[in-house]
Amino acid sequence: MKTFSATPKDIEKSWVLIDASGLVVGRLAALIATRLRGKHKPGYTPHMDDGDNIIVINASDVVFTGNKRANKEYFWHTGYPGGIKSRTAEKVLESKNPERVLQKAVQRMLPDGPLARKQLKNLKVYAGSEHPHEAQNPEKLDIAALNSKNARSA
Repeated sequence: MKTFSATPKDIEKSWVLIDASGLVVGRLAALIATRLRGKHKPGYTPHMDDGDNIIVINASDVVFTGNKRANKEYFWHTGYPGGIKSRTAEKVLESKNPERVLQKAVQRMLPDGPLARKQLKNLKVYAGSEHPHEAQNPEKLDIAALNSKNARSA
């Protein structure tokens, strides 16, 4: 029995639509990262981009557990001495680009490297409920039904 290794002609990508309203950020990001890499498929090959194309809508309505919305901080450095900056998750979600919370959570769950950067381009995140990918006929995936901890009602 030989080990299967996918080639570009073996790869079939599908489009998946996820409604993120009321879903917990970390659990959602973990499921998205798994699907982007293609680990949910039986023919998973680590060095190939065989994951799905994922569309996430209502990214501004994601929730955090506990007090993370007010206490979780995102840090970056300007490059100058003493240039450490931070912003809370609440401020990011209320800003002009609330979809960045989910994009960064998924990006940080992927390995570093050129393949992960290519796979991250297959993720489309939108703050509202509108998206321009209707022509791809995305299959809807109900993350909340997979586990009761995936969604928060309050």
